[in-house]
Amino acid sequence: MAETLQQLLRERMGQQTAAVKYGDRVWSWQEHLADASTMAAALIGIADRQRPLHVGTLLGNTPEMLTAMAAAALGGYVLCGINDTRRGGALARDILRADCQILLTDPAHRHLLDGLDLPGVRVVDTSGSDWSELLARAAPLTPHREVTATDTFMMIFTSGTSGEPKAVAVTHLTVLFAGTALIERFEITAADVCYLSMPLFHSNAVLAGWSVAVGSGAAMVPATFSASRLLADLRRYGVTYMNYVGKPLAYVLATPEQPDDHDNPLRVAFGNEATDRDIAEFSRRFDCTVWDGFGSTEGAIIITREEGCPPGSLGRGFPGVAIYNPDTLTECPPARFDRDGALANPEEAIGELVNTTGAGLFAGYYNDPQATEDRLRHGMFWSGDLAYRDEDGWIYFAGRSADWLRVDGENMTTAPIERIVQRLPAVNQVAVYAVPDEHVGDQVMAAVVLHDNADLTPEEFGEFLAGQPDLSPKAWPRYVWVTDSLPTTATNKILKRELRARGTRPQGGVLWNRIGRTATYTRVDQGSADRREHYEISRS
Repeated sequence: MAETLQQLLRERMGQQTAAVKYGDRVWSWQEHLADASTMAAALIGIADRQRPLHVGTLLGNTPEMLTAMAAAALGGYVLCGINDTRRGGALARDILRADCQILLTDPAHRHLLDGLDLPGVRVVDTSGSDWSELLARAAPLTPHREVTATDTFMMIFTSGTSGEPKAVAVTHLTVLFAGTALIERFEITAADVCYLSMPLFHSNAVLAGWSVAVGSGAAMVPATFSASRLLADLRRYGVTYMNYVGKPLAYVLATPEQPDDHDNPLRVAFGNEATDRDIAEFSRRFDCTVWDGFGSTEGAIIITREEGCPPGSLGRGFPGVAIYNPDTLTECPPARFDRDGALANPEEAIGELVNTTGAGLFAGYYNDPQATEDRLRHGMFWSGDLAYRDEDGWIYFAGRSADWLRVDGENMTTAPIERIVQRLPAVNQVAVYAVPDEHVGDQVMAAVVLHDNADLTPEEFGEFLAGQPDLSPKAWPRYVWVTDSLPTTATNKILKRELRARGTRPQGGVLWNRIGRTATYTRVDQGSADRREHYEISRS
């Protein structure tokens, strides 16, 4: 069995089955890996051997990006996935932080580099004649090095939802481990087709998508995610497996349902951060299995759903996964629930998800020893994610460490409130976050996106909340912002720090305010000529 991606891809070099499907063209594994070998040889040939051989990719989900990934594996150097939603100084910072000496880009992304100071970085446009000539002159591949399982294959930046993105060193072992587990679970073979529409610079696409294809020999379909185009792509390419992260299932479910939606080849959708409702509805509508797990780019915390997983739970953790109080360094007691199902002991039950056995698959943040030390404290990995568990060991997500709220002297977190609001059929997406109370502590604010053509009035929202017995009175949102879209990262994760920065008077959309401790919400006048007290919004 291959111990590195380098070994694995060498074993696929003579394989004649489909490797890449894009538009009207199909590459076999033999053709795809021949292209990758040539690319690797060309890049090694122009590299400065006195510097770390780090090759950045500022590319979209294209055959060129897949070739660059395979080239790095075969060539034994490090690929650095550059987030193409970053701009200006932030983009330059990422490229330089990763020590990229070569940066591959294309016409769709080249303009993002205009005006940036990138000392020591050789920018290569893969559509240019200079690059074509380099490929034509490339000698047979002699790898930069023969890698080991723990060598870095790729640097992947974290999403940056709670701070500046950090470059995670992802090893060959990590990618192989992730791919093997999913291949076995879903019985993926070379006859399958994997749809890769999540950004290939991100861990979900690499660990839950690309790893499955290269590990099984299945075909890959690189694509840019589109809710309206997904079903057509599934049918066109014969897609049987897809990965997702964040809100893609919700986006697809917001499109009008058609009578023949179930007529497609998809067997499995695997990812994380989907709601229970979206998992069930996507499964029903498209006649497939949706399996939602929990993990991070760092690879130290892994939680999977099993049979009997309760609604709202992430599942059970791998060995070593626990929930600790970061102040006392002790494990949090199990959650207790009142007769209505509400969490009765949040202050003692909610803690930080940790790996008590150490770093797991986490190999550290590149060029950031302080951030690495912050994650690895007291012999454990501290994730920054909040959670609680019940008596049976089922784990429930409670938000990021920045998602604590203190309302009227009571501590609570945002994720349980979001799960309750998500029960409302009209709601497609919701983000709950803290805004300052005018006196002390926090108030709860919710930003809501409705399903297309869905209607929701302040009165209906208040009546819905009043009918949720597991919603604490202090957890009722003081402010509700109904909007067409929420700010997100490239991987569909909601940017709560941006929502918090907008405060209680965000621009656009419609804002509702709760009157005192009642169940009544009224519209906040933001300068509109429409001065109705109650407001009904319809997304069309």
